[in-house]
Amino acid sequence: MERFAAVVGGINIDIGGRSLSPLVPGDSNPGRVTVSLGGVGRNIAHNLRLLDVAARFLTAYGDDFYADRFEASCRELGIDLGGSVRVPGAATSSYLYLADSDGEMALAVSDMEICERITPEFLFAGLPLLRGAGTVILDTNIPEASVAWLARHSPAPLFADPVSTAKAGRLLPVLDRIHTLKPNRMEAELLSGVRIADARDCITAARALLQAGVQRVFLSLGADGVLAADRRELLRVPGIPAAVRNTTGAGDAFMAALARAYCDGLSLADSCRFASAAASLTVECGETVNPALSLAAVRERMKAFSVSPIPQSGDGTGQAPTRI
Repeated sequence: MERFAAVVGGINIDIGGRSLSPLVPGDSNPGRVTVSLGGVGRNIAHNLRLLDVAARFLTAYGDDFYADRFEASCRELGIDLGGSVRVPGAATSSYLYLADSDGEMALAVSDMEICERITPEFLFAGLPLLRGAGTVILDTNIPEASVAWLARHSPAPLFADPVSTAKAGRLLPVLDRIHTLKPNRMEAELLSGVRIADARDCITAARALLQAGVQRVFLSLGADGVLAADRRELLRVPGIPAAVRNTTGAGDAFMAALARAYCDGLSLADSCRFASAAASLTVECGETVNPALSLAAVRERMKAFSVSPIPQSGDGTGQAPTRI
């Protein structure tokens, strides 16, 4: 049977606006508005398919026009929805975000009540569909009880996306069962209990998460790159210069690429380089998922990293992974 990645999480309708000039609070800002399929779980599944990974998606969605569009997209992409449920009479969840003229997200509102339908009972019914997965990826849009159930019963290494500080706490009781964690600074601070004020604090937070039982941590430092850590190595991988159009969705591409890298048996450093390349391609697209993402494009973008080693005493400002 073909190996696949299973994703458990949310689907959203993304309604996004980007201002043409720096945002002026309390005023109408000229810009561009787009409507697209999104949601952390759905975006990860979409990126997996673009990276030639078979994907099964367990989610709940509404019974409306947007649901029709979602199902048609999954059929086109080859995403298996056999474990998902379309809830009669319900509305598909939505995510409204506003980006500044530089593409950085300024504000967002999410309506994801339907994700409460992804209960432990729902997951139990879908467990046969998870067997045989190379990885199981969860986003914390699902209820805390469901996060706990999946942590106990996942048949494959569990990759977790904390999503936001409002939901990241759902991972606290199960950190010792997570194989790969992808937090940003604020989520890492919440999950590690380490107040992060500088780069050294990021290292302390990553080590605290490993001590809590996480096997691998990929801590996003935004434009400064990624701090990657496991039980043997702790590396800082600088970001790849990119012509940023929209940062929304970059983390989803990063997570999907981590799953692909894991299935390919890549090292910690190469996994981080591969995922960073996928994220950099995504921010250059106005959409939350870059339809031009592919294995070939990611491998070409990886060439932006120098292979020249940096001494361990270096300051980590070069283009090669730096051991800390």
